[in-house]
Amino acid sequence: MWPKIVSYIPDWTIFMQAAITLLFPVGIFYLYRHLYFYVGSGRSKETEAKSQDAELKKNDNREVNPQPPVSTAFTQDYDADLTAIKTALGENSDVHFREFSVKGIQARAALVYVEGMQHEELINQQVLQNLMFAGETQASEGIYNYLKQNMLPLAQLSEAKDLDQLQEFVLFGYTALIVEGMCEMLLVGSPHGAVRSITEPTSEALLRGPRIGFTEVLSENTSMLRRQGLNKNLEMKMVEVGSEIKKNLVIAYMKNIVNPDLLQEVKERISKINMDFILESGYVEQLIEDDYLSPFQQTQNTERPDRVIASLLEGRVAILLDGTPFALVVPVTFSMLLQSPEDYYERWIPGTLLRILRFCASFLALLAPALYISFISFHPGLIPTQLAISIIETRQGVPFPALIEVLILEISIEILREAGIRLPKPIGPAMGIVGGLIIGDAAVQAGIVSPFLVIVVAVTAISSFSIPMYSAGITLRILRFAGMLFAAVLGMFGTILFFLLICSHLTRLSSFGVPYVTPISPFRLSDWKDLFVRAPLSIMKRRPEMLKTQKKKRRS
Repeated sequence: MWPKIVSYIPDWTIFMQAAITLLFPVGIFYLYRHLYFYVGSGRSKETEAKSQDAELKKNDNREVNPQPPVSTAFTQDYDADLTAIKTALGENSDVHFREFSVKGIQARAALVYVEGMQHEELINQQVLQNLMFAGETQASEGIYNYLKQNMLPLAQLSEAKDLDQLQEFVLFGYTALIVEGMCEMLLVGSPHGAVRSITEPTSEALLRGPRIGFTEVLSENTSMLRRQGLNKNLEMKMVEVGSEIKKNLVIAYMKNIVNPDLLQEVKERISKINMDFILESGYVEQLIEDDYLSPFQQTQNTERPDRVIASLLEGRVAILLDGTPFALVVPVTFSMLLQSPEDYYERWIPGTLLRILRFCASFLALLAPALYISFISFHPGLIPTQLAISIIETRQGVPFPALIEVLILEISIEILREAGIRLPKPIGPAMGIVGGLIIGDAAVQAGIVSPFLVIVVAVTAISSFSIPMYSAGITLRILRFAGMLFAAVLGMFGTILFFLLICSHLTRLSSFGVPYVTPISPFRLSDWKDLFVRAPLSIMKRRPEMLKTQKKKRRS
């Protein structure tokens, strides 16, 4: 009797797998909580230190009488003002001074500008020519008003009242006009430099849809949004970011649609940005996201004006930064990363098919290598007999376990992918294709990997290419390696555990207060019309409920 009972007791390896399966999520949970506690305590200490420093400075200001600031205001002394400007800006080799005489009022004048940052033809025709060849007259209303109203036919005309203000504007690209007898300095024209033309976005190519993409000039990008159609409710608020080098940042939204709480949250997070220089919108993305420890992006970056305007009409907020063609859209959900504008330009049946294919491709890009390792190393009995025999025959002579075998090919593919991006355009695609074929064939011929694995890795790589957003593809590529390690330790149990951990993380993640996997969790049936299936446009009458917009209906 006892031998029969003992025979039903599983092997000790099963108990070890069960124990490890239990310890993995517990360990990850405590590690995650420890990191959050550490980050939270660090932020609280930093906030406390800042408040103490501010209090000390406040007390110091009370105790010590501060010296009055040095005045940098301009006077009507032309020579003194010009000397002060040359002292402040003369060290820059690209700053030029063009002195001349205003014939009409018999006064000396000078232009101060940075080489290559102004409309030179505009300055020559509308400023120099008008001032140098005007007839003699009496400026009874004052030199400043006379020049502004009669001599400078320019749309953009402003003034600088002190040296610091003038220095900032000139170095940013404005042209300063200094005239004898005038205490204000006129700023003529606007910054202008060599820019690229409007072209099709390279990172979001479509077969059907608009062929224009954002550029690096902020004014052009905002005008592209305006040109999408006449709408008085499209508002754009400009703010400055960067403490050392300032840049303009625009927050765009539809004031009659957007949730006011969402808009306020976006403005508050942007106001808290404190860096010397914001080089690209990726800086903004990292500084305003909810959880920087998550591998999933919580903002959507895009080069397409049509995608941005469609998001604004849903009730989202767009962030545009000067100097980059990539705009940010918040909040974002996981399903948005697998959607393409082409889904809406095609009829709903092909659009739905393409979207379902992308979801399947993302699943393969994430778990295909992990499933291969699980079946080959732990559960060969789950494979059909004929297929199992075929795989065993191809693996004969392979000296490595399944994990090492997969890692060799996956790392090679990632290196080839990165090399193809960095190489010049005529060479990159050819190098990636030829390199992949040569490495795969050579590895099979050398007996390092099996032919069946080459097929699995190729399908995985192609599936990752089908994801519309490059950043989302990078996330799945990173998690793919983690899934392979789980599968190598626990087999199918590890693969399922890995998938459950990702699902649990996604359910806890949010983007500006919107759950990341909505409308799946929390469940909102009305939003499922634009999830896996792209419903006909005639049925999609309401905006996403998750955004809590002011106007619920798309149709008036």
